[in-house]
Amino acid sequence: MALERALSKLGVLSRAEARRRILEGRVTVAGRVVRDPYAPVVPERAAIAIDGEPAAAPAFRCLMLHKPHGVVTSASDPEGRQTVFDLARAAGETGRLVAVGRIDLATTGLLLLTNHTRLADWLTDPARAVPRTYLATVRGELTEPERAALEAGVESDGERLAAHAVAVRKRSRRETHLVVVLEEGRNREVRRLCAAVGHEVTRLKRVAFGGLELGDLPPGALREIPADELRRAFGPGLPLDRGPVGARSSEQ
Repeated sequence: MALERALSKLGVLSRAEARRRILEGRVTVAGRVVRDPYAPVVPERAAIAIDGEPAAAPAFRCLMLHKPHGVVTSASDPEGRQTVFDLARAAGETGRLVAVGRIDLATTGLLLLTNHTRLADWLTDPARAVPRTYLATVRGELTEPERAALEAGVESDGERLAAHAVAVRKRSRRETHLVVVLEEGRNREVRRLCAAVGHEVTRLKRVAFGGLELGDLPPGALREIPADELRRAFGPGLPLDRGPVGARSSEQ
């Protein structure tokens, strides 16, 4: 793994900051200054230091955020809109965090933030098929054949999309309320699925991710998710343990 990526994956520095410090000669591997950001290292065995201090991972953090409407899921926004990380900083979070997946601008609900990038990668890996549950309101009456089509699969922009499960909570000629469960988390998937059968999504809220539920967490608020709650929510295999670079990590 490239040295700059190893430092970023550990959650010690951002990729850009890791590159800068490496180029400045502030990073050593096994006591030797390395100025090549792409120098290969084996994180489990390499003794990496920054400014003479061992590169140790910060204490594990995982937070649940109730993302409000109009907030961007990105580190910064060229249009100056509020981001989920602005909300985290306003709540007193000072460490580096990454979002576990994304929620689009108009969608609200459960979003996880963590300083453990390997955990974020694990949770969003399509092979894990971690379920995401949404409450959706669409224009018009979504018929039973249309509901079945959302589960069977539809074409959208040359891509095959399918919901894991779709249930109708309430139906009228004006609008239909749905519970939609996805297992892949593709870009704007619920909106694209519904559009493919002729219905525009007017409200969309993610209420569960794996075994974690949003509950009554207010919009804009954060809640700490301890490791034991994550294990109960996602089962065995979560990569929660990580030591300093140079120490062997273990999966639990």
